[in-house]
Amino acid sequence: MNYKKITVAGSGVLGSQIAFQSAFHGFDVTIYDINEEAIAKAKERAEKLKATYKAFFKTTDTQVEEAFSRLTFFTDLAQATEDADLVIEAIPEVVPIKTEFYEQLGEVAPEKTVFVTNSSTLLPSQFAEATGRPQKFLALHFANEIWKNNTAEVMKHPGTDENVFNEVIAFARAIGMVALPLHKEQPGYILNSLLVPFLEAAELLLVKEVADPETIDKTWMIGTGAPLGPFAILDVVGIRTAYNIVEAKAAATNREDFQQLAKLLKTEYIDKGKLGRETGEGFYKYPNPAFMASDFLKK
Repeated sequence: MNYKKITVAGSGVLGSQIAFQSAFHGFDVTIYDINEEAIAKAKERAEKLKATYKAFFKTTDTQVEEAFSRLTFFTDLAQATEDADLVIEAIPEVVPIKTEFYEQLGEVAPEKTVFVTNSSTLLPSQFAEATGRPQKFLALHFANEIWKNNTAEVMKHPGTDENVFNEVIAFARAIGMVALPLHKEQPGYILNSLLVPFLEAAELLLVKEVADPETIDKTWMIGTGAPLGPFAILDVVGIRTAYNIVEAKAAATNREDFQQLAKLLKTEYIDKGKLGRETGEGFYKYPNPAFMASDFLKK
């Protein structure tokens, strides 16, 4: 594995984490996003991650500052990928947006560059032809709070070159991840094949007015011993991501309950700026959410 220069396309919550994790482990990382406003937010996220990494890894100011210094930021895709060995795509879970991005990326990135998608629910084969280099394209899926939940699901599609597959597995290990090879395409990979139906079941209980988020979370936490309930997890994932997944399912299935759920997430949460932990409020208010209270499971 000879990857040295990494480009992360998309500087949202997880994109910023992927970039900082890679830089923390010694890689030169370029962050690409569509405008200066997005780049400014990316820099803010990276600044906050310095403190997170210092505390979690019990490291020094010097080490996290060195990681930050390995980050560069661009709004021009050609500049961002000029000498990239690997491009990690972490843009919204919307098929037309991803397709257009890969068509543009394939035109400007060097021939050597390998592309991976961090898509949570979409298959690499959906975009392989759009990349113009299907043999050098696959999925590399990370979980949120990457420094702690350090899974890296590496999933090839039928046209992925086996050597490229192995190189990406090696890269994942090089940035401190536990590499989890998937040899066949699976919507949702391993993690989200388990997690998404669980979260959807909780959301549908809410939209059907069976119970409120706290009651649903409390039930799950008491009944299973889990540290977080589904709505606390949704606040970590981000409600915008949850909405994109639900909206796509509503469109694909025409199910009324998913349509109602998409509307609820948009009007009651996204439109009100309640996007989850990142904005300080989602289903819970932060930094002191109700589920962290010592008596939450006792009343």
